[in-house]
Amino acid sequence: MVNEKIAVKDILIITIGCALYAFGLVYINIANELAEGGMTGISLLLRYWFHIDPALSTLLLNIPTILIGWKMLGNRSLIYTIYGTAMLSFFLYIWQRTSIVINLENDLFIAGILAGLCGGIGSGMIYRSGGTTGGSDIIARIFEKKKGISMGKTLLIFDIFILTLSLSYIDLPHMMYTLLASYVFSKIVDFMQDGSYAARGLLIISDKNEAIAENIMTEMERGVTFFKAEGAYSKEEKKVLYCVLGSHEIVVAKKIIHETDPKAFLSLLTVHEVLGEGFSFDTKPKQSFFTKKAKP
Repeated sequence: MVNEKIAVKDILIITIGCALYAFGLVYINIANELAEGGMTGISLLLRYWFHIDPALSTLLLNIPTILIGWKMLGNRSLIYTIYGTAMLSFFLYIWQRTSIVINLENDLFIAGILAGLCGGIGSGMIYRSGGTTGGSDIIARIFEKKKGISMGKTLLIFDIFILTLSLSYIDLPHMMYTLLASYVFSKIVDFMQDGSYAARGLLIISDKNEAIAENIMTEMERGVTFFKAEGAYSKEEKKVLYCVLGSHEIVVAKKIIHETDPKAFLSLLTVHEVLGEGFSFDTKPKQSFFTKKAKP
């Protein structure tokens, strides 16, 4: 069963993520008249239409969605979502009453990039810690469960609708830069969700697989796993080697494999996230010329 304990680290990261997201919304989006998608986009519409403070409208708009979707969230997710929603409203209130000037010299391209970066990094931190800021993602989950419509499609339709309404207070050029911000936002969120450690997986088929495995483990101090496989044409059973390496280690691995068996078959795989010893855990330090060896 998944651990449902509330982690102080998660709360801290969600807080920082909300602060960054709200900062970008106030000092980049609003300051440069860029729109926004989702519930935040609705709060900006209400700001321009009825002069309602986004800090208040964001909180009020998200309360119904949280109440509707609370059964779909676990205890921890529910707490994190409520906390994230409250923190987003809190920081929107604070930043709007703090005097900070970011001079972009009316460069909307830079504004779009910065808006996407602030929103993407902030939201990525929130999502990666298991939280949300409520809003459209809860609605998307409901449609996915009840109607079988994917979350991606629901969120896209929702954002298109909100951005179309936003043309009531911004012109077409500002809308295009808003779309640029949305693109950067989505890429940053995906990057943070998939994992920031760039890694590659290696699939190796060779008649000298034992030697290749030994050389990789010895020279690179990386683990290697054997899989049993059978050739569809030859019907011969062979062992397939699988190894996960950092992107910077690929060249070294290729050299080792080629020197061991020039005829080896090698396939590179994209690895989105790596958790475990050697990547997300501390590893024992490697011996070097300046490292004293432990006495037996």
